[in-house]
Amino acid sequence: MPAAALKPKPTQSTAKRPVLLDVPYVPLEKRPLPAGRPREWYVTHNRRLKAMRLAIALLDSGVYVPNQARNETIRDTAELIGIHPPSDTTCHMVRAFMRYNR
Repeated sequence: MPAAALKPKPTQSTAKRPVLLDVPYVPLEKRPLPAGRPREWYVTHNRRLKAMRLAIALLDSGVYVPNQARNETIRDTAELIGIHPPSDTTCHMVRAFMRYNR
């Protein structure tokens, strides 16, 4: 078989132009949380999940450094992906994720 026939087709990582995404974020299927934990654990857990979703959506939209992610930017992104506007604490957590996961 000629070597040209074995050449792989371009994928998203090797394409000459970027592949556009319709939506920057697609939610995963939800699973029930474990029972028997204190209420504060559930609040913190859900806040972390929301902050991680927002951090991923911001990275997908081109916001790569925490000082670009002001509260207004984070809340606009939340509206764009269809989740409730985050609190100031959650916005702070989003910036922390972006800072420490670089």
